[in-house]
Amino acid sequence: MLNNLKPTEGARRESKRRCRGLGSGLGKNGGSGNKGQNSRTGGGVRLGFEGGQLPLFRALPKRGFKHFGRKEYAIVNLDAFNKFEDGKEVTLTDLVEAGLVNKELDGLKVLGNGELTKKVTIVANKFSKSALEKIENAGGKAQIIE
Repeated sequence: MLNNLKPTEGARRESKRRCRGLGSGLGKNGGSGNKGQNSRTGGGVRLGFEGGQLPLFRALPKRGFKHFGRKEYAIVNLDAFNKFEDGKEVTLTDLVEAGLVNKELDGLKVLGNGELTKKVTIVANKFSKSALEKIENAGGKAQIIE
């Protein structure tokens, strides 16, 4: 019955009432100690502060740069497409299912390493020049998507 519902035992706990007398267990200083920066109102230090010592994040060298808008493509060579049968339209999801690509990144780029023996239609975001030539020589099609 809805009128008998109660939270599970131990699921809800009363909040600590700090600074409400010495008998409360958190009286007088309210669990903050006697003196010092952390006992004061608004006291405490920012994240990474080490008491004036040069903080670790400033002491370690900075390396490299990652552009937040950069597109990273899954790269596949032409010889991988021989796994598919003739006339099939191969997309990035087909390559993931076949285990040739670990995960779909921002798209697919096909490189011209190896020989293509099957007549397949490859749907990808980018193709190298040698890959385009070899696909057409094998009788397949290269379909560019944006």
